This record gives sequence, C-alpha cells and structure tokens, in this order.
Amino acid sequence: MKTIQFREAICEAMSEEMRRDESVYLMGEEVAEYNGAYKASKGMLDEFGAKRVIDTPISELGFAGIAIGSTMTGNRPIVEYMTFNFSLVGIDQIINNAAKIRQMSGGQFNCPIVFRGPTASAGQLGATHSQAFESWFANTPGLKVVVPSNAYDAKGLLKSAIRDDDPVIFMESEQMYGDKSDVPEGEYTIPLGVAEIKREGTDVTIVSFGKIIKEAYIAAEELQKEGISCEIIDLRTVRPLDKKTVLESVKKTNRLVILEEAWPFGNVSTDLAYSVQSEAFDYLDAPIVKINTADTPAPYSSVLLAEWLPNHEEVIKAVKKVMYK
Repeated sequence: MKTIQFREAICEAMSEEMRRDESVYLMGEEVAEYNGAYKASKGMLDEFGAKRVIDTPISELGFAGIAIGSTMTGNRPIVEYMTFNFSLVGIDQIINNAAKIRQMSGGQFNCPIVFRGPTASAGQLGATHSQAFESWFANTPGLKVVVPSNAYDAKGLLKSAIRDDDPVIFMESEQMYGDKSDVPEGEYTIPLGVAEIKREGTDVTIVSFGKIIKEAYIAAEELQKEGISCEIIDLRTVRPLDKKTVLESVKKTNRLVILEEAWPFGNVSTDLAYSVQSEAFDYLDAPIVKINTADTPAPYSSVLLAEWLPNHEEVIKAVKKVMYK
C-alpha cells in the first residue's frame, strides 16, 4: 500500500487506463499545459502528448459534443469540467445525446464516456459555484452517477467508469483533492453500483456519500461515547443505487438517517427514503430522517454557509431523534 492524495488517485486512474487502452483520452479546460485546474492531470501531457491530453476553449457545450461524437468512432473520452456547475452549459449534450445514443440508435452505438470534475460546495465560492447536481443527472435513464468520498474509492471507481460502455458522471470535490488514503500499489477496480459499509454498527444506519460523509464519521465517534452504535454506509454510486445493502442494514438497526449535501426537494435521499419505507416498513422503529442543505442558493457569507451546510451536530440530533433520546 501507498499513501496518496485524492488528486493523485484520479491522475493514476486516468493514466493507467490510457496506458492500457489507446482509445482513452482526456479533454477539458486547462487539463494539459496547466496540469489540471486542481493538478489532477499532472504530468499526463508529457506522457501522452497533445493528441490525447487536450486543452479546450471555454466552451462546455462544444467540447462535450465533440467528445460524445468521438465515442461513435471508437474512442473512450474523459471530459473534465472545472466544476459541475459549468456542466450546465453543456447539459443538453449530456442529457439528450450521451444518455440516449444507445437507445435511439437501436443499440448500434454505445457511448463510453466519463464526465468528471468537482461537485457541491467548496467554501466561499458563491451560489453559482456551490451546487450539487447528483440527483439531476441520476434522474436521467442512460447515465451512471458516481460520487467517491476518498482516494482509494476514487481510483478504483474511476477505472471502472472509464472501462464502462455507458456514460458515467464522476463527481469529486475541490475540498477533497488534498485528502490522503492508502491505495494498493497494484491494479484494482471497484464495481459501480456497490455501496460499502464503512463502519459497523447496531443501533442506527447512517447513509451518505461524497465529502459530506465526513460529518457522519465525526457524529458516529461522538455518539459512540454515549453508547450509541452507528453503522455508516457510503453509497459511492447513486445510479445505479445499491438499495440492497441499505435495506439489509436497516433490517438490522431498525433506524435510518440519510445525510446528503443537496437541496431537500427531490434528491437521492428522497428516493432512498421511499424505497426503504416501501420495502422495509415493518423493520422500522422510527420514521426515517434525511438531512440536506437549506432550501436556498448557497450563501457567500461564511457564517451563513455554516448554517446552510449539513454538519455532524445535525447528524447527532437526527440519530437521537430516531433513537427517541
């Protein structure tokens, strides 16, 4: 094992897959000469050259379309967005082309493409740079949506995403690029659509994904001091959603808290809560509680942003609520 940063895990995954398959290439704003806006493609231009690591103009709609079209001629592109907030400029290409090519061509073409970059808030960046669109993309048939929470998962999941024959939305976090994890020296992949129990527990199940799961870990440590045992599940992939792992956990703990950095209406936690109450209602000893951001655009003020974002104190409160404490 070796200890590397999240950004290094992303770079290793892309580089390994580009060495393995010459049809894989990377394109996006500043991915080449600048080594990536977050240094997640450091050294790749030197190794693979300008034909496979391509700096693009500031035109998300244009380069998303070029990349999608290239899949129909045998390529497997990775498209980096400087932030998924900017993917909105190119979302027509993602929703109306990438997600639908296989069906609308009667299976003649697939679309093996990865769209990756940061999601959700990253500090005081303002409302238009602090949005979580996981549930937007997960609402679209034909897309897979991956949101890793650590470097180990990020590398294994990204390698699987690049090899997948369907379009994958791979969402990271600016605030996690410097996080370190132990990663194997050798080859490994993690299958898409498989959640992982990160912490075993008996009293309550906490489900989360992405960087906000860190708040669940903090809460679980505090609650353990009070004799409350929390089981934490990292979804890792939100489409396809691993409901089986969550259901089995809830049948053991009989309580569920869902933590998600997203607006409260129509999100991943909403769908998961519905699934659990419909398939495991008789196992629940308390109503499901979901924790989301405030139902407003993200504020710039640091004081207001702290109130807007979910935190471990809210998780502790939610756990005690379902425990009737």
